[in-house]
Amino acid sequence: MGGIRALQVNKTDKGQTVDFVSLSEADLGEGDVTVTVEHSTVNYKDGLAITGKAPIIRKYPLVPGVDFAGTVVDSSHARIQPGDKVILNGWGVGEDHNGGYAERARIPGDWLVPVPSNMTTSQAMAIGTAGYTAMLCVIALEQHDVKPDSGEVLVTGAAGGVGSIAIAVLSKLGYRVVASTGRTAEGRFLTDLGASRVIDRGEFATPVKPLAKARWAGAVDAVGSVTLANILSQTMPEGTVAACGLAQGMDLPTTVAPFILRGVKLIGINSVTCPLPRRLEAWQRLSSDLDLAKLGALTSRARLEDVPQIAQDIVAGKVRGRVVIDL
Repeated sequence: MGGIRALQVNKTDKGQTVDFVSLSEADLGEGDVTVTVEHSTVNYKDGLAITGKAPIIRKYPLVPGVDFAGTVVDSSHARIQPGDKVILNGWGVGEDHNGGYAERARIPGDWLVPVPSNMTTSQAMAIGTAGYTAMLCVIALEQHDVKPDSGEVLVTGAAGGVGSIAIAVLSKLGYRVVASTGRTAEGRFLTDLGASRVIDRGEFATPVKPLAKARWAGAVDAVGSVTLANILSQTMPEGTVAACGLAQGMDLPTTVAPFILRGVKLIGINSVTCPLPRRLEAWQRLSSDLDLAKLGALTSRARLEDVPQIAQDIVAGKVRGRVVIDL
């Protein structure tokens, strides 16, 4: 069966190209499960891949898109049957294995998790890898004893995908959430999601002190660099910071002071190769701890043809919340 509509990235002597193509089943790649992709999304990582701003794609030509949700049409995997609704996050999909920006995908069944029973595939992609990563961050804070009565929890990059889902989940769980953003016009959007107050990201752009005034019981950081270093210096004794992004940079200009003088914990969140039991836990928690009405409020919809422009916009910090791509 041919005629599978897809967005494909290739590499030429002049650089990267992005084209809309028609693939055959043989073009999809290896795997024991074939899925009709119903929805995908645009994560920050997808933006970097499509624009070529970072070397995300390692194999050409490639269909990008690090996540998707859809219905299984063929499977030789023991756990997965035709008709199952499934989610794919990570595992190198959209990096060195064809990803979610195609009407069909073929992947190893071990990479898939079921769509929670109270969600549609569209809602699963409104959450997407960004929201699943946010939930892993929340679980990390809980596991390290950051409780709703511990103090304020900071969320950086608050208007983005990880930040917006983190705010919605944390507020539903009873945390007092402070949203940090460079888009102060989004203040109403962030307080509607559940932030108790909104601060300018410029507060974390100052030179980093080894230790600053302790302000945060915990934090979810998708920014990295100077911002993360400043957050660490401001975290309360025994507080925890979950780090999952590098929007500002990969460097971390900090000292050991927060760790050895306050017992601050910096927990790295790797959503790409996260083991299956933790994936299942994260999605189950999202099904109960995320207000799906709020999810609708932070979600917009687009077509496959819109993805190249959205990729540019998300890297430029112009995308609010989540964008679902209807396949």
